[in-house]
Amino acid sequence: MRSVIRVLRDRPVLTAVLGALTIAFSAIFVRLADVSPATAAIFRCVYALPALGLLAWYEQRRYGPRAAGQARLAWIAGGFFAADLVLWHHAIGQVGAGLATVLGNTQVVIVPIAAWLFLGERPGGRVAASVPVVLIGVVLISGVLGGGEPYGRDPVLGVLFGIGTGFAYAGFLLVQRRANADHRRPAGPLFDATLSAAVVSGLIGLPLGEVDLMPSWPAHGWLMLLALSVQVIGWLLISISLPRLPAAVTSVVLTIQPVGSVLLGIWILAEAPSAFQLVGVLFILAGLLLTTLRVRRRWTRRAQPELG
Repeated sequence: MRSVIRVLRDRPVLTAVLGALTIAFSAIFVRLADVSPATAAIFRCVYALPALGLLAWYEQRRYGPRAAGQARLAWIAGGFFAADLVLWHHAIGQVGAGLATVLGNTQVVIVPIAAWLFLGERPGGRVAASVPVVLIGVVLISGVLGGGEPYGRDPVLGVLFGIGTGFAYAGFLLVQRRANADHRRPAGPLFDATLSAAVVSGLIGLPLGEVDLMPSWPAHGWLMLLALSVQVIGWLLISISLPRLPAAVTSVVLTIQPVGSVLLGIWILAEAPSAFQLVGVLFILAGLLLTTLRVRRRWTRRAQPELG
C-alpha cells in the first residue's frame, strides 16, 4: 500500500491523468442513474463517506491532527463542489452528458487566470500555448461548429448551467489545493469536502424540490458505483496530484475528462460524435502532450516531495 502511494506521489502528472480518466465515468453513471440533479449529488457524496472516513482515520492515526484551518478550507471547497455537481447535473439534463462535461471544463480558462490573480502562479510558456489548443478542442467537441439542429432539451439553458459549472469547478480546484497542503494525507480534506458537498447539495435541492431520499433500484447501484469509483478513487488520485502541480497544469490535465466521456459515451451509451468532435479530441490530446512534456522535465529537476 505504501509503495503504491509513494509511486503516485512521485508521479503527479500520471496520478492526475489516472484521476481524470476515472472521473470521466461521472456523466455516464449520472445518466444511467436517471435521478434528479440534487439527488445524484447527495448520494454520490454520501456513499463515498465511509471509505473516505476510514482512510482519513488512518491518516490521522499515523500523522496526527491536521493543521488549523485545513478543515475549514475543505468545507469551503465542498460548497464549491456541491454547486459544481448540481449545476453540472442540470446541464446534463438539458444538453446531454458529452456537451455538459465539455462546458464544465471551461475551468481550463478560469483556473489559470484565477491562479495568476490570487495565487501568484504565472503560467509558463508551454502551459499558455496549450490552453488555446485545448480550447479549440473543447469547442469542436461541443458540436457548435458541426452544423445542423442544436441538440438537447434546452441548449441555451444548458450552456448557462455549464458555464456556471466551470466557475464552481474552478473554485473547488483552487480551494481544495490549499486544503490539501499536507501532501501525506489526501483523504482527510477530501472527506471533509465530500461531507460538505452532501450537506450543501441537500440545502440547494430542498427548496427546488429535487431531493429524493428513496431512489429506486438500479439507481442506487449506479449512484454507489459513481461514489466508490469516481468520488473515492478518482478524486483521491486528483487530491494526491493537486498540491504537486501548478494550478494551470492541473486544469489542462483534467480536460481528459471530457475526452474520456466522449469515448465512453460511444462505447456504453452508443453515442455517435461527429467528425468535428473527433478532431476536437485530437486537439485536446495535443494540448495535454505539450503540458505533460514540460511538467516531466521540470519535476525531474526538483527535489522529491516529502514522504511520510
